[in-house]
Amino acid sequence: MPVLPQMKKTGRWDIFCTVVDNFGDIGVTWRLARQLVAEHGLAVRLWVDDLRAFERMCPEIDIHTPQQWQQGVEVRHWAADWQPVEAADVVIAAFACQLPHAYMEAMVEREKTPLWMNLDYLSAEDWVIGCHGLPSVKYKHVQKFFFFPGFQKGTGGLLRESGLLERRRQFQQNPAAQRAFLQALGIDRAPDAQLISLFAYENAGLASWLDALASDSTPTHLLVPEGRILGDVERWFGVSGLAAGARHVRNALTMQVLPFARQDQYDRLLWCCDFNAVRGEDSFVRAQWAGRPFLWHIYQQEEDIHLDKLEAFLALYVNGLSEPAREAISGLWRAWNAGERMSDYWQSTRKHWPELQKHAETWCLEQGSQPDLAAALVQFYVNWL
Repeated sequence: MPVLPQMKKTGRWDIFCTVVDNFGDIGVTWRLARQLVAEHGLAVRLWVDDLRAFERMCPEIDIHTPQQWQQGVEVRHWAADWQPVEAADVVIAAFACQLPHAYMEAMVEREKTPLWMNLDYLSAEDWVIGCHGLPSVKYKHVQKFFFFPGFQKGTGGLLRESGLLERRRQFQQNPAAQRAFLQALGIDRAPDAQLISLFAYENAGLASWLDALASDSTPTHLLVPEGRILGDVERWFGVSGLAAGARHVRNALTMQVLPFARQDQYDRLLWCCDFNAVRGEDSFVRAQWAGRPFLWHIYQQEEDIHLDKLEAFLALYVNGLSEPAREAISGLWRAWNAGERMSDYWQSTRKHWPELQKHAETWCLEQGSQPDLAAALVQFYVNWL
């Protein structure tokens, strides 16, 4: 993707990230920072308050080094003892994090006021379109703007690297490449089994889903990256201490624990699977780019306001499905996010598998036809200049 002419003269960007839920926030900002460098030729500093969480995603990170370069991005430790630096041309506060006071003063002191944006959480709610791009609060004379990722025109779009969908298509049409990738992760696919990935928060509904998979006429090979759901998996299998490499079988269900993967590896894992259970925001978006049916475990919020976000997305996603298929996948998602029994909804979902597979690909291509989040951010800056 060519660098926009306006970017050649100036283009220093600072992205601030506080790690709230281990990997979701840093997952989004790390992808964004790399894309801004690789596709738009920008100089990007990524400020992260928890380098240990970042290390899981990028093993090359030295958690004891406060300033380092990774894949073209200047990674800086956002320490509590803030040391003054010059503010950038564009400042992104990811997910409403509060910038250091001294940095905000540095924004004020710049001869040319920087563009200050709050990159908010992804939502399909209708109000997002009306708020996207609007001015927010000011700090002295520096104006902050809302920037909302989203699924519809009038929002900031989704993170999607250039050529991603074509790389995915080629990979999914190459069984040998898939086998080689899985074997490199130590995965020897169970005979005639469907592949399902499971990355989720703790969930009381998991046991009933595992019951259904174990008693299904179709074998399942369940791939579980290390994470918070492992405790529920342990209880169902009656084991303890599950770690990467562990493999257990019960009837038609083979379960295998995978090590925490780099982002490019996780993308390909999703591409290999027939069905993906994902959580939070980053893996939620990547499951959509996989073009396969999926299940979203949304991050729980106080007073269950997260369920409004779930319903808003479902209202968009199921559009175009037949009524039975719509009820099946919607029921599965609602039961999963309520921690309720999954077995009946899973059986209904399986009945409509071909339609749901086709729909997942159609949804992916529709979303892929819209501007991606990084390009939208750059264009917002160009328009602001």
